[in-house]
Amino acid sequence: MTVDESPRTVLHAADIARALTRISHEILESNRGADDLVLLGIPTRGVTLARRIGGLLAEFSGVEVPVGALDVTMYRDDLHRNPTRAPHPTDIPAGGLDGRTVVLVDDVLFSGRSIRAALDALGDIGRPAAVRLAILVDRGHRELPIRPDFVGKNLPSARSERVNVHLAEVDGIEEVTIA
Repeated sequence: MTVDESPRTVLHAADIARALTRISHEILESNRGADDLVLLGIPTRGVTLARRIGGLLAEFSGVEVPVGALDVTMYRDDLHRNPTRAPHPTDIPAGGLDGRTVVLVDDVLFSGRSIRAALDALGDIGRPAAVRLAILVDRGHRELPIRPDFVGKNLPSARSERVNVHLAEVDGIEEVTIA
């Protein structure tokens, strides 16, 4: 990697914390509280972000919001491009999803294919009253008509660039870089 290709940090730990705090407040405001909410993170970093948002929602509202994980690997339509994806366990909180507002949480929104796969997976699991989408970084370049409800940072980027989210629980560092 040459000096020109070195990753550039676009969000530091404090920026990520601020974005998640804002997203949490927006979720509470749009839902009129934390009742009937379920957070489902998309592995790997989406699950970590969902747990953090769940903690913030409990802190701000006094209500424990169930947090789970939704593996979308086998629902993806691009497995031929990345066939070595290892499935992660899907963990649906007790009480299920039926009639509840589900907030899908992921780290980066790019083409929208992961979210389309998540919607397909949700359809096999239950019937939520509503589905919302919380994203730490929206980088554009959508291939499908999917728009997040809650965004930490809009980060216009070239298709050739790569946005990397590093979270302390997974990577040992806390930052978002673009290369």
